[in-house]
Amino acid sequence: MDSLRKCFPSLLQVVKFLVLVSAVICVIGRVECRKSRILEGSSDVFEYSAISCRGHSASIEEFGGVGDGRTLNTKAFQEAVNQLSQYASEGGAQLYVPAGKWLTGSFNLTSHFTLYLHKDAVLLASQDIGSWPVVDPLPSYGHGRDAAGGRYISLLFGTNLTDVVITGDNGTIDGQGALWWQQFHKKKLKFTRPYLIEIMHSDTVQISNLTLVNSPSWNVHPVYSSNIIIQGITITAPITSPNTDGINPDSCTNTRIEDSYIVSGDDCIAVKSGWDEYGISYGMPTKQLLIRRLTCISPYSAAIALGSEMSGGIQDVRAQDIVAINTESGVRIKTAVGRGGFVKDIYVKGMKLQTMKWVFWMTGNYGSHADNHYDPHALPAIQGINYRDVVADDVKMAARLEGISGDPFTGICIANVTIGMAQKAKKYPWTCADVEGIASGVVPTPCASLPDQGPEKVGMCDFPQENLEIENVELRSCSYQIRY
Repeated sequence: MDSLRKCFPSLLQVVKFLVLVSAVICVIGRVECRKSRILEGSSDVFEYSAISCRGHSASIEEFGGVGDGRTLNTKAFQEAVNQLSQYASEGGAQLYVPAGKWLTGSFNLTSHFTLYLHKDAVLLASQDIGSWPVVDPLPSYGHGRDAAGGRYISLLFGTNLTDVVITGDNGTIDGQGALWWQQFHKKKLKFTRPYLIEIMHSDTVQISNLTLVNSPSWNVHPVYSSNIIIQGITITAPITSPNTDGINPDSCTNTRIEDSYIVSGDDCIAVKSGWDEYGISYGMPTKQLLIRRLTCISPYSAAIALGSEMSGGIQDVRAQDIVAINTESGVRIKTAVGRGGFVKDIYVKGMKLQTMKWVFWMTGNYGSHADNHYDPHALPAIQGINYRDVVADDVKMAARLEGISGDPFTGICIANVTIGMAQKAKKYPWTCADVEGIASGVVPTPCASLPDQGPEKVGMCDFPQENLEIENVELRSCSYQIRY
């Protein structure tokens, strides 16, 4: 097929996808189901794991899409999604994006739908800023992140959806963010920059096996949603790019983030739940979040950040097998007077860190308010923060733990931690204020507000015994045959 494509590209552009088959093999336990159409010609077979296999499949080329990197395909993508939505009750539908460079603006997804990117497919985000639709600020924020008004809609967007899969064979979504970063630095943007993927008010979502590069701002933003799996994602952006957070679960329940590699100009994973009085009023926490097998590089931010927008609350976060290299901090809790809300029942186990500014950082003095109407009496509750089994090397400062006067951070537990200090490390490896907790088997010795419980307590600070619901969700094996 590849040799034909090289010899007769124009011919293939005329006849490609004149015949198309979708042969679906869904293996669910011991049950196998197949749906297919018999067509003639050469074929490509691709397999992947998903929360749902689909009964129907089509290519973006069937809707007039052109993958030449110049033709704008926004209408083709939206028409494809709209037409494929008719199969929602018939096993759902999949939109296949073949090899090529597919320039597009924002388009909306639909329920019972899979977007699949071939390994050599690249979605290129349009750089025509004026063509991006503008939507209202999130109700739990009440304010744009870059400007007071609304925000440019995300490249891939969906709201009030059920059963959505965005996946591929490591295909690429390129936000072409340099233009946006320049406009942001020059303060020329009237609205907040778009994200690459945002799913709102939705249930049963999978985002997997993709490469995301150069997002204008945050990369993946599930918000007000539940039952989410984010798996096998590679995210890269220049380390100086502004606010290019990797994955930001925001007011979400039952989320699993795993097997991902992130290099960014901001936090690799930032857990959020609304901003000041708006987040307090909306009152939707992020809870039951699992993060595992994450590799992060972010010299100016954290591998995992909790906050600073945490006014709806963050509870029951479990992070395990985290690798961070040349990253400002391993785990960071960011909050402030006026935030309200809570961060509690946090469990981090198994971190390997190399070349860090801080291993642990908590601050109750992280400003940046949405506006001047926040309640100065709204104090956050930070409690039940557990870290264990951490090995770090070339660290400038072991920890900087700063609570709020009159509102201390309590229930901090740190065990079985060995931190190798850098040649030019700070004189005092720990600084603590307005924090309370315990420690066991920690080197160098923590501050007095974390008294050592003795070597026999080194097993404390562990995860809860029961699994989160999202841990028990198994993906199905889906196989599709595309015939030309």
